[in-house]
Amino acid sequence: MSSDNNPQPGDGEYHRPPLPEDSMPKGGVNAPVPVAAAATPVVDPRLIVREGGVKGYLGEFKRRLSSGELGSLPVVLALIIIWAVFGSLNSTFLSAQNLSNLSQQIVGTGMIAIGVVFVLLLGEIDLSVGSVSGLCAAIFAVMNVTHGVNQWVALISAIAGGAIVGLIQGLFFAKVGVPAFVVTLAGNLAWNGLMLQILGSSGTVNLSGKDIVSRLYTTIYSQTIAAYLLAAVGVLLFLGANLFDARRRRAAGVPYRPPADIALRTIVLAVIAFVVAYTLNQYKGLPLALLIFLIFIVVLDFVLRRTSYGRQIFALGGNIEGARRAGINVSWIRISVFMICSTMAAVGGLFLAAQIQSASQTSGGGNLLMNCIAAAVIGGTSLFGGRGSTWSALLGALVIGSIQSGMNIMGVSNAIQFMITGAVLLAAVVVDSLSRRTQKAAGRA
Repeated sequence: MSSDNNPQPGDGEYHRPPLPEDSMPKGGVNAPVPVAAAATPVVDPRLIVREGGVKGYLGEFKRRLSSGELGSLPVVLALIIIWAVFGSLNSTFLSAQNLSNLSQQIVGTGMIAIGVVFVLLLGEIDLSVGSVSGLCAAIFAVMNVTHGVNQWVALISAIAGGAIVGLIQGLFFAKVGVPAFVVTLAGNLAWNGLMLQILGSSGTVNLSGKDIVSRLYTTIYSQTIAAYLLAAVGVLLFLGANLFDARRRRAAGVPYRPPADIALRTIVLAVIAFVVAYTLNQYKGLPLALLIFLIFIVVLDFVLRRTSYGRQIFALGGNIEGARRAGINVSWIRISVFMICSTMAAVGGLFLAAQIQSASQTSGGGNLLMNCIAAAVIGGTSLFGGRGSTWSALLGALVIGSIQSGMNIMGVSNAIQFMITGAVLLAAVVVDSLSRRTQKAAGRA
């Protein structure tokens, strides 16, 4: 990397578009250049073209590691190690049946973790997501099973209940000024009490198994083409989005991702997607719950990465005072984020209820809250705000689900599982803290 303000080739991952012909000084390259024309705008070195081939990629990779920009690398390595260890201890772990079941079992926790990611991006925490998930599951079960309300009305009411909870907590946090930790801690108790009140004396309401929530969880597309079609569509969407982004950037005269980089990323994604599709087809096929989970991830990732609303969330998490001075409506962003978090908790709670076919007094309890927060953090979302993505929920949920699945196969007790999961969470926070410290030292945080 160059020591001055003008980055050199090989420092980043984007092509710098060529200067237009009409920008060349009259009289050729030897003609005197006006001071204003000679000034070169400072460009983020991460956005400059890799012109050194493989050497350039390795140099960029080393630069990112040395500056603390680890991205998803730690969690991907952890997932590979976990699968390798449990696969070597028991071949059942890597069987198509177990991996397919794992893809369904992580959906409930993963949905809630997506909402937690949004709150963590603000540098805040929501301790009520477990209770909210149980409350909304109880609302659906009691309305549909006990009172015979139309299943779609019950479903919408349950999800709306989650949004209302988020609105209430967001108002106390953003408008009244009560710390999010205190608001959501109080909510954890209050919403759990409301859930018990709704369930009544019976304490448990069993789902019929034919309701919409149960069908969303249990439906599996057994046609082989379904999983492969999803993989193909995902790869094509990824390729199209990257090509469109590169074309738009080039037309605007700003750094853009080179075709070779796009091709490499697309190939890697295609390999992963089709291997997953092949594995699912070796058992029963594509679970509808997994498809819905992926749709939520992609749509909300688009909201975070490609909309002004998402950029405002990152800005608020990175520097609240700077965001306020930039004209961002801080209160609205905070309230809306807590509404998204509670709404996703409601969605996750419905899938968890469908998984056990009931809503009971234990819904939303146990280690659910810890697992959801751990999934978001382990997946790469920073506890300090301003860094993370919805894909963190998928990666983190896979890590936690894999640990639990592997230890269940090995017959390890719940006590040991809790301790190991807690250790993994602590390790993720340590990595996050060290990464943040390294970035500060490198002037990138």
